[in-house]
Amino acid sequence: MTLDAKTIIITGASSGIGAAAAALFAGEGANVVLGARRAPLLKGQADRITAAGGKAAWLAGDVCEEAFAKDLVDLAVSRFGRLDGAFNNAGTTGELGPVPEMSADNWHQVLATNLTSAFHAAKYQIPELKKQKGGSIVFTSSFVGHTIGFPGMGAYAAAKAGLVGLTQVLAAENGPEGIRVNALLPGGTKTDMAGDDPEFHEFVRGLHALKRMAEPEEIAQAALFLLSDQSSFVTGTALLADGGNSITKT
Repeated sequence: MTLDAKTIIITGASSGIGAAAAALFAGEGANVVLGARRAPLLKGQADRITAAGGKAAWLAGDVCEEAFAKDLVDLAVSRFGRLDGAFNNAGTTGELGPVPEMSADNWHQVLATNLTSAFHAAKYQIPELKKQKGGSIVFTSSFVGHTIGFPGMGAYAAAKAGLVGLTQVLAAENGPEGIRVNALLPGGTKTDMAGDDPEFHEFVRGLHALKRMAEPEEIAQAALFLLSDQSSFVTGTALLADGGNSITKT
């Protein structure tokens, strides 16, 4: 099992990519520490993992709050004795629309959820990983703001692009300690965030070379690679798992 006995924090774990990652990582032997806002969904996810023979702990909270990042690390250590990695996956698109029509509140909320939360996570995860003399951190970024400027998504693009910059700095700062830091950039994925509008889904499918959207489990597999020793010489990257979105113009 590629994550055997490793303890991994997963945020945004109540649904979508985070929930798929929780099930996958637990099946690969990890002790998973699940974080999200919706307690009932988190508990259900943890119960399913333990019923299948896995090990899971969970804590409801808001990634915008610095204390929540610390509490997740403390839970990992208190329940499983250590921290080996994290999939910092929680995010939001916020309200869509042109920048001149965007409220400052929306701008700040989107950056807080997608980018400032990553700062909080790294602040508390890295010192614990140093105690293990290594580990892996993965942030969920996006092709939006990296390979395409999607109209109406100014705040989201800025936040997700910022994650790539933060990833590079953290990788450079902590590489000598054996800590790898990478950003994962999914393409269009079938999650709650993508909604259920058939016309929108058809549009999104057309953006990809594969002419389809990803299943959450496919993105979770890419995160598994970055968190496992299979990517032991990979750090500071913006790994596209985008179905060829970045190379498709028709």
